[in-house]
Amino acid sequence: MPTNQSKPGAEDVAQYLRAHPEFFEAHTDLLASITVPHSHGGRAISLQERQLDVLRERHRMLEMRMAELIRIGQENDAITDKLQRWTRQLLLVDDASRLAQTLLDGMHTGFNVPHLALRLWSLREPYLDSPFAEPVALDIITLTNSIRQPYCGPNADFQAAAWLPEGGTLTRSIALLPLRKGLDPNAFGLLVMGSPDPGRFQSGMGTAFLERIAETASAALSRLVT
Repeated sequence: MPTNQSKPGAEDVAQYLRAHPEFFEAHTDLLASITVPHSHGGRAISLQERQLDVLRERHRMLEMRMAELIRIGQENDAITDKLQRWTRQLLLVDDASRLAQTLLDGMHTGFNVPHLALRLWSLREPYLDSPFAEPVALDIITLTNSIRQPYCGPNADFQAAAWLPEGGTLTRSIALLPLRKGLDPNAFGLLVMGSPDPGRFQSGMGTAFLERIAETASAALSRLVT
């Protein structure tokens, strides 16, 4: 005679086994008799073999994750070394008029940035004839003041991109680093980094390293401005 009680579903069985881990201790014969499909198809295997497969897969995933963490750590160490060498180069410059070129040369060779440009405004009088002292449009200064952290993304016809080699026509991705004195909201310059690789500077990428570059460049170049 039919009853109103429904048959237990798969989730009910799973919940029961989770709540009663001693079940297989009382029914050890089931461990050897139950078979499940192999994870990669083919023959059926015992439940114990399936558990071993699961453990092996988890171990493999952990090894891959560990290898990825080691790789990231090695990359970070390499970046830190490059930043330290570049900072040392700037500290050793005794002639302030050579600071800008030393900064750009170090970024080009040390960080492999193919396209670079620098403009400073509010310069001290001895540096008004320098290449980086060329006039800057008010729109660019206003944009620079509004950037609170480095911008990374495609070269969307930024006016400042025209400062780059070939007028920026070869640049597919770009990073804009405003230069400031400490917490001053107004920038005194803009460092532009570009690459023909569209993926070099991507929107959404982490900017912590670029922020360190901007801070170091700002500290070094602040000697040139009022």
